[in-house]
Amino acid sequence: MECREYQIQVKDTGKHFVCKENEFILEAMKRARCGPVHYGCFGGGCGACEMKILSGSYIVEKKMSRAHVTESDQENNIVLICCVKPRSNLVIAR
Repeated sequence: MECREYQIQVKDTGKHFVCKENEFILEAMKRARCGPVHYGCFGGGCGACEMKILSGSYIVEKKMSRAHVTESDQENNIVLICCVKPRSNLVIAR
């Protein structure tokens, strides 16, 4: 089975990178050296990679610390990108 790839645009910089559907956005962003993003634990606990998804579809695959992303935040597409995989092309912002 072929793995789909999606374009992720970082609105803050206008840069973009490719993320596979089975890859966490933060991993792809780090590989592409395409900021702006800070990172720490890669496990949803530190909150350093918090970003807002402005458009597109995604799936949350790891539990995000509620100390950093509340249920309300998540309903408004604020996520920790170490916990999220794309399901379409995305536009994200800090």
